[in-house]
Amino acid sequence: MHYIHPTQDPMERLARKRAGAKLGWYMHAGVYLLVNLLLITLSAASGRHWAVYPALGWGIGLVVHGAVVFLIAGGGLHERMVQAERDRLAQQGQRP
Repeated sequence: MHYIHPTQDPMERLARKRAGAKLGWYMHAGVYLLVNLLLITLSAASGRHWAVYPALGWGIGLVVHGAVVFLIAGGGLHERMVQAERDRLAQQGQRP
C-alpha cells in the first residue's frame, strides 16, 4: 500500500485550504467585535456616537469576506461551475 502525504492529496489540500479560510473569517469577526466594543466604549465616554462609522465600514468588509468564504469559495459555487465546465467538455467529447 502506498502512503500519500496529506499535502499531496488534492482533497486534503482543498479541505485544509477551506478550513483555513473559514478560520480566517472567524478570527476577522472576533477582532471586529473586540475592536468595535472598545470603540463604542470610547465613543460613549466622549458623549458622541462616532463609533457607528468604523463599525459600518468594517462591517461591510466583514460581510464581503464572509460571502466569499462561505457562499462563493466554500459554498459550492466554484465546484458547480467546475462541474458544469466538465459536463460541457464531456458533451463535446474534449479531453485535456
